[in-house]
Amino acid sequence: MSLRRRLSTCLPQLHGFTNRSFKSLKFPQQSLHCFNSSSESSLAHGIHVFHCPDGVGIVAKLSDCIASRGGNILGADIFVPENKKVFYSRSEFIFDPAKWPRAQMDEDFLKLSNMFNAMKSVVRVPILDPKYKISVLASKQDHCLVDLLHGWQDGRLPVDITCVISNHDRGPNTHVFRFLERHGIPYHYLHTTKENKREGEILDLVQDTDFLVLARYMQILSGNFLKSYGKDIINIHHGLLPSFKGGNPSKQAFDAGVKLIGATSHFVTEELDAGPIIGQMVERVCHRDNLKSFVQKSENLEKQCLAKAIKSYCELRVLPYEDNKTVVF
Repeated sequence: MSLRRRLSTCLPQLHGFTNRSFKSLKFPQQSLHCFNSSSESSLAHGIHVFHCPDGVGIVAKLSDCIASRGGNILGADIFVPENKKVFYSRSEFIFDPAKWPRAQMDEDFLKLSNMFNAMKSVVRVPILDPKYKISVLASKQDHCLVDLLHGWQDGRLPVDITCVISNHDRGPNTHVFRFLERHGIPYHYLHTTKENKREGEILDLVQDTDFLVLARYMQILSGNFLKSYGKDIINIHHGLLPSFKGGNPSKQAFDAGVKLIGATSHFVTEELDAGPIIGQMVERVCHRDNLKSFVQKSENLEKQCLAKAIKSYCELRVLPYEDNKTVVF
């Protein structure tokens, strides 16, 4: 399928893209030097994602929207799946907030959204917009939870953690409890049973969040919970499924002599561990690994994969695609 897009930017040398046919196109993330160095300190960085029915002139209008307000596109990812008649894009740009106020930006992109009947149009300005508010749900295993807390502390994860909820009681002398207490993050222990998952109480605690993170939370959230919450939930699980289910899957896989292990981050749906995949990571293991090193490698993959999924989500890199897939720019 050959598609034509017209890209309008502030530099004439980019006009060569005007008549280029493509299905997926990426522009390098580097400054196009449309601004002199004296003005760069006052510039802000913006991100816009767009998902709409495919049509002629989308790229041209997106580019013109930014350029007409004095903005400069730093990078753009575009994806038009074959025979699907849908358009996806993610653009990064710089602009002067004095010349393009935040409220005006929302209004401008809303006009584009209405023009192309967009299914999704989101713009973020990280230095102006509040960070995403999340709650983290965890069970007994600490590795993913601890990694997220340190990622938040170091500024690697652009989120605010409103609370940690667990069905495992951590004492006041544990590393996690002391960390949360030191940083003023509430910890809620909710004992769960098969008959009572405490979902009503969890909903009360997370009602003001933007999305949830399951950091090895070993409880199944019901369909009623998912409908009531109504926002995205990101989960992580080891990549040993579906072959090694149930208790102690790492021991099962180690005993079976597997040579490749992994981790999968995905959105939570009613079907267990089957939501749209955000990311996957793998690592080789061999006969030299003992059970301890095997488990350590598996846990490291889970930490990295979950942190990357959260960061990608906050940077507007993840878009829904078809019924059970994602586009990850």
